[in-house]
Amino acid sequence: MTSVTQPARFQPRSLDAINFLLADVRGALGPYLNVFLVTQQHWSQSEVGLVTTLGGLLGLAVQTPIGAAIDETRAKRGAIILALAVLALGAVVIFAMPTFWPVAIANSLMAVVGDVFGPAVAALTLGLYARRQLARRLGRNSAFDHAGNVAIAVVAGAVGYVFSQRAVFLLVPAFGVLAGLAVLSIPAASIDHDRARDLCEDPAASPAGAAGYGILFRSRPLVVFGLCVMLFHLANAALLPLVGQKLAAAYPNEATAMMSACIVAAQAVMLPIAVLVGRTADTWGRKPLFLAGFAILPIRAVLYTFSDNSLWLIGVQLLDGIGAGIFGALTPLVIADIMHGTGRYNLAQGAIATVQGIGASLSGLAAGVIVDRFGYSAAFLAAGGAALMALVIFALRMPETAERETATT
Repeated sequence: MTSVTQPARFQPRSLDAINFLLADVRGALGPYLNVFLVTQQHWSQSEVGLVTTLGGLLGLAVQTPIGAAIDETRAKRGAIILALAVLALGAVVIFAMPTFWPVAIANSLMAVVGDVFGPAVAALTLGLYARRQLARRLGRNSAFDHAGNVAIAVVAGAVGYVFSQRAVFLLVPAFGVLAGLAVLSIPAASIDHDRARDLCEDPAASPAGAAGYGILFRSRPLVVFGLCVMLFHLANAALLPLVGQKLAAAYPNEATAMMSACIVAAQAVMLPIAVLVGRTADTWGRKPLFLAGFAILPIRAVLYTFSDNSLWLIGVQLLDGIGAGIFGALTPLVIADIMHGTGRYNLAQGAIATVQGIGASLSGLAAGVIVDRFGYSAAFLAAGGAALMALVIFALRMPETAERETATT
């Protein structure tokens, strides 16, 4: 077993707990908000899409600056805790005042602070682990994230069934406290802040220090990867909420439980996929694994149109576990490959999250408009077209980012 390089006082299970509990915090919102607003508050698809888009656009506007700030700050733990506090407050507002403007404002604030978690946790990981351990550790991060999503789906489903869909939002502050404690269990002194931003460890190799912000546009692999990420999320972000709405319409009393079943089905598959990716990314290479993940999405989108049966819809949702499992585990690793030695890892994380947010925000609005005018099947097919475009661009234009010696040994 490879020995870890962090100080003995750092316990790897603290990072496991952070990934698990942050998934619980985020998972208590997500698609449950859309289903709650449509089925319980009787919002139109367009209204829900507008709120989702407003939050997404505001969030993506600050995502890259947030990444840059995480590169610079040594208070990475504090950034996560502050974001948790705002997220908890927003969830309480939605619970207490589920009308348009309170929900729109709270959702927008939550979208902004939600941008902190991905780059900050990835930065902590880089700052705690040597590069040779990165693929396995990021795969483990992703696995615990998916385990947390399974746990919160089960808990949220039970709370929604026993109490109400509205009560699910109160899980956010509860899990937020636990996540904050997990963050504080990592001593600040254990974090190598130069390594956390992927700054070259050899000063002679990079005497000027961190690269300029223009690296985001000069790196062709990063630009191609960003385009593919945007298209992937344009296709993917609306699929689960749409499926949840179809299930809620057919089974209004079991809406939250049905949504939980969809999430559990996918996340249960994502967990072993993330572990597999972490163990094979250095030997198989990044590109073959990513191609498999991209290929699953258009197939899944088309299959949703075949039947409205609940078992069929939940069964198709299993495919999301393969695509999203690969995507979640590999994305921070590919960015680390591309940005190695530049000192701008978290900036790049923020930029990729920005284009991801663009895709996801437009996905909610486009899906809502298409469903209102043409129905669910048309929305699924449109998503499938965007997914196919992402697959083609990735296959033709994205290079392998793993170093040759590790990708072929």
